[in-house]
Amino acid sequence: MKDSLVNAAPTAEQPRSTPGWTVAVVACAAQFMVVLDTTIVNVALPSMRADLHLTSAGQQWVINAYLLSFAGFLMLGGRAGDLFGRRRMFTAGLVVFTLAGLLGGLATSGPLLIAARTFQGLGAAFLAPAPLALINSHYADPRTRNRAIAAWSATATAAGSCGILFGGLLTDGPGWRWVMFVNVPIGAALVAVALRALPGDDGAGRGRALDVPGAVLVTAALSCASYGLSELEGRSWASPLTGGMLALAAVLLVAFVLVEARGEQPLMPLRIFRSRSLVLGNAAALAVGAVTTSVMYFITLYLQHVLGYTPMRAGLAMLPLTVAIAVSSLLVRRVVQAVGARLPLVVGWLLTAGGLLWQSRFGVDGGFVVDVLGPGVLIGLGLGTTVLPMTIAATSGVPARDAGLASAVMNSARQMGGGLGLAALNALAGAAAVTAAATVRGYAAALTGAAGLALCAAVLALLMPSPQPKPKPEPEPEPG
Repeated sequence: MKDSLVNAAPTAEQPRSTPGWTVAVVACAAQFMVVLDTTIVNVALPSMRADLHLTSAGQQWVINAYLLSFAGFLMLGGRAGDLFGRRRMFTAGLVVFTLAGLLGGLATSGPLLIAARTFQGLGAAFLAPAPLALINSHYADPRTRNRAIAAWSATATAAGSCGILFGGLLTDGPGWRWVMFVNVPIGAALVAVALRALPGDDGAGRGRALDVPGAVLVTAALSCASYGLSELEGRSWASPLTGGMLALAAVLLVAFVLVEARGEQPLMPLRIFRSRSLVLGNAAALAVGAVTTSVMYFITLYLQHVLGYTPMRAGLAMLPLTVAIAVSSLLVRRVVQAVGARLPLVVGWLLTAGGLLWQSRFGVDGGFVVDVLGPGVLIGLGLGTTVLPMTIAATSGVPARDAGLASAVMNSARQMGGGLGLAALNALAGAAAVTAAATVRGYAAALTGAAGLALCAAVLALLMPSPQPKPKPEPEPEPG
């Protein structure tokens, strides 16, 4: 990598001074696509289930297949970009992502749709790490680079809200298949622009090994754990299928740790977990992923299955929650600067737990203001408050050489939390619904479980290292 710094020609490691905004636009568009696909499917789930005859477990796998393949291969995608060229990996990931969207829209059965979502997550894992790296390597002027990064961050925030809205609009209009088709023309256009306009680079390490076994093992472990948890909906812990899948997940996870401990170029060097702040920050990332994904999932089902909302109306009803997340994530910055990450993280989790407990009290004849808007805004404010302190905790206390790795681990943990948390809470909802003969009580049980998870996260946040006090300036000696 050091050799590339001395080359006269611009590379992925050497900023170019080109003032054009093409790279920033492509990076923002790619970021929008990746984040959009984490939320746009939620509102369409009831329509997908009815059309493809999905079971409850199959319905949640439409979400989990994307999240788990994304999480499992995300670090591998970032590493591949460093070694073999970011434009090359960006374009390859974009092609896979776009084709998977096309296949998903054409799916005629649940397994085909889930397979398409799996490949879409794989494409996202190679696509997602590149945009920010391309911005950092392309813009030499700090002010221009900061503007591009700000636009990239704003795009990610906007995409979450747009996904909910677009999902309802498309499902109510041309149909749920267009939730999958929507990214196809955008992706095709981006591939053409990327091949012509993005700066080429050969990467920093042709011939170096990628930790493919590590990526496969961790993805397989997560998938087995998620499948085992999802099967709890109709079985007990003691059933051979549930117990067998969870045991296999544990074996695969141990194998992953051994591969990482002994590998020359591990995907996830275990040395980074010596930092208590990083460990607790990643625990918070797991919880953020689990709570956010589960809230979106269960509130969507409640609005459409119980209250009879159309997909479009459900998308509009959930918009205040996503807006509250965006607003509070901006407002918390000054608080974190003043008091550190620990207190805002604890307060954020308490607000989230309070909102979830409030929302879990909804009924069959629930009203929008009391049962959806009020608790949704409180949950959004709480989750938004946790994002920045979580990021600081998960990326602090590591050497500078591991800063990028720590960020990748945090992003993977968040996606993993979404997949595993949804599987566990969906099983809780299914079990409660069967025993109580009331779907709404099942959703309430799942939200109560999510509130318990938020409270556990608040307790863990209390264990974070205390913020270091700023040194007081020494008094100047008095004259004379």
